[in-house]
This record gives sequence, C-alpha cells and structure tokens, in this order.
Amino acid sequence: MLFDPSIYDNLKVAFENQLYDLDNLDARITVTGRRDLLDMAVMSRTFAIRFALREAPAIEAELLLEASLAELAAEMMELAGQKPGCRLTLRFHQQLPRETADADCARIRDILAGIWEPEQPPIQTLQYKIDETQPASTYAHAAELTFNRKIDEEQMEDLPDLLEHALRTLEELVAARK
Repeated sequence: MLFDPSIYDNLKVAFENQLYDLDNLDARITVTGRRDLLDMAVMSRTFAIRFALREAPAIEAELLLEASLAELAAEMMELAGQKPGCRLTLRFHQQLPRETADADCARIRDILAGIWEPEQPPIQTLQYKIDETQPASTYAHAAELTFNRKIDEEQMEDLPDLLEHALRTLEELVAARK
C-alpha cells in the first residue's frame, strides 16, 4: 500500500525545504523555532516555524500552516463539491518600547499594508507581564496576517514569493526601528 501525502504534508515539506535552504545554504535567515502539532481533541494539524534575519535576530517571523479534520477528510474521501486546503497565517514578533508602542503599531500597520495589501487589516497584540514594583518598559508585540482563502499544491510555485515578502517585511520592520 502506498502512502499518499496530504496537501498539508506537501506544503509543510515545501515550506521547510525553502526556509532551511534560506538558513543553511543562503545564510539569510536563522530558523529559531519549529513546532509540528496534532490536536487530538479536534484532530487538526498545525505546523509553525519561526525565523529571523541573520543580522537582526530581535524581530522574528512565524509561519503557521493549519489543516482541520474536515479539510483532511474532504481530501482523503475526495468529497464532491469540497475544495480541501490549508489555512496560512503569518505573524511578526518583536519587543516594543512602552513609550512609543502606539506610534510603532501605526508604523507596523503601514509597513504590512504596503507590502501585503491584505484584505483584512493585520491584528496587532501587545503583551506585558504585570509587576507591581516595576512597570513594564517593553511590550511583546505580534502582528498577524490571515488570508481569506485556503492554499493547496496549486499555490506551490507562489511559496518563494510569499517567503520573499516575509523577508522584505522583516527588513522593513528592522529599518523602522533604527
């Protein structure tokens, strides 16, 4: 019996290959984290990989690829009228000084809008640990881009462009901090 990899498996391997090539062969990025999760409660899969520019490790990008049970079932059972695929999310993480966080968030929104032209505005979150003796001097910031459509193997040739956009975003976020 032959194993037929799912859309999720094929996309995950394609993203891994391209990102590790950017790390190991091109030395443009450093992969800083990787998770491959199976949620047994809802039978979904999530692949997450984090990376930063070699010369600017303080700002990281995170790519998340997700497939639900419904997506996997539609693919394996070849359900009529179903177009299986995966959800893709990009996040950009950095620390922001408390004093300039509002202005920084506006600048980040403009950078993301200029590069990605998203249909939905990015979701930005700020987090800090509450310490009654010392107020937080920085916030953990995440900017999340979601895409309105699922991706599948038909978009495989678009992956290099998507990753170049992510690298350009990192470069512009780094430049905005200077």
